[in-house]
Amino acid sequence: MDHKLLNFTNEKLLLQALTHRSYANENSGELHNERLEFLGDAILTFISGEYLYCRHPEMAEDEMTRRRSALVDEKQLAKFATEVGLTFRMRLGQGMIRSGGYQSPNLLSSTFEAVVGAYYLDCDRKMEVLRPIIEELFDSVSPTIVELRSNIDSKNRLQEYVQTTFGSILPKYTTKRIGGPDHAPEYQSIVSVNDEPYGKGKACGKKEAEKQAAENALSELKKQGKI
Repeated sequence: MDHKLLNFTNEKLLLQALTHRSYANENSGELHNERLEFLGDAILTFISGEYLYCRHPEMAEDEMTRRRSALVDEKQLAKFATEVGLTFRMRLGQGMIRSGGYQSPNLLSSTFEAVVGAYYLDCDRKMEVLRPIIEELFDSVSPTIVELRSNIDSKNRLQEYVQTTFGSILPKYTTKRIGGPDHAPEYQSIVSVNDEPYGKGKACGKKEAEKQAAENALSELKKQGKI
């Protein structure tokens, strides 16, 4: 029996959510899922923030920020994707399949985000329909695991430094594709604060590139004796 997150009225919308650009490139007329991924990412950020705010009234902002990141990081979203049954439903190009795409945390997490975005549209953008499904997945994550991950996330540590040093502003990540084939695209991310570059990162996924940029920035700050 399919997971409730895969119970769509508009099956074409679900197919689009499952369709990677590599598959669309090999099959004329197919729509890929990148816009849905963008929407799903924003929705998960909101729901995870609301989830933590309501369940932990005693928790400070910095701790909620760390835990939110842990709930929606690439590794955790990839696990959700596997739990709801997305692994072999993903529509990938042949090159992507040969390179192990069905087991790729980046692809799994991105597809999960796309499915969340698509489900939101399929239920007429009713957050009250989507919210309990996502919160049930969040409930399944061990609090210990969330706490451990939240303490080591480089983007969170950089954000804490920036907010402690400069106030309410946040690090800004500018991430773009710089090369690589469709089945293994390479991205570069530059993290800046007040329009001043702090670090760069390169990786095969957008989120990993941002993580590398944050780690580079933290390394530079450490060399300067600022942390």
